[in-house]
Amino acid sequence: MTTALMIEILTGDITKLEVDAIVNAANSTLLGGGGVDGAIHAAAGPLLHDYCRTLKGCRCGEAKLSPGFDVPARRIIHTVGPVWKDGTHYEAALLKACYRSSFELALQYEVRTIAFPAISTGAYGYPKQEAAEIAVAAMLEYQDRFERIIACCFSERDAMLYLSTLQAMVTIGDRPQFIPR
Repeated sequence: MTTALMIEILTGDITKLEVDAIVNAANSTLLGGGGVDGAIHAAAGPLLHDYCRTLKGCRCGEAKLSPGFDVPARRIIHTVGPVWKDGTHYEAALLKACYRSSFELALQYEVRTIAFPAISTGAYGYPKQEAAEIAVAAMLEYQDRFERIIACCFSERDAMLYLSTLQAMVTIGDRPQFIPR
């Protein structure tokens, strides 16, 4: 017996995805920044900045929601990931909280399709392998509550890291099971 996974791994621009919600790897102000955060703010337009000002920031590990404005996604879930120090400052727990709070907020707003970037792995310096393990574990934990979960990677190399992580985590018997889309 095999179970089809609702997790897709792709390389691309998260701002172009037609899903119910995209997740923004935001900074604590929610007012834009570099990397994914800057790209989402640029694509969504100035109304996102104005709306995020009303949210009054966000703490690390938490998530807040906004309309999608000029991106195809109906909603944007903003979450603030941890800055990597050395792994002894609760970074893993905080990154897990980012994924869980994003998923829980998505469920609260009846999101059925959601796309995540690799939270905290850019300027925040989180090691990509450890971050992928946390992300994929959270996606597997929530996969039965969504029609589609996307790990939207910046590069092919990152996508292959997510794929190998998913294959290592999903096993039936001794064989990894992955159903590509």
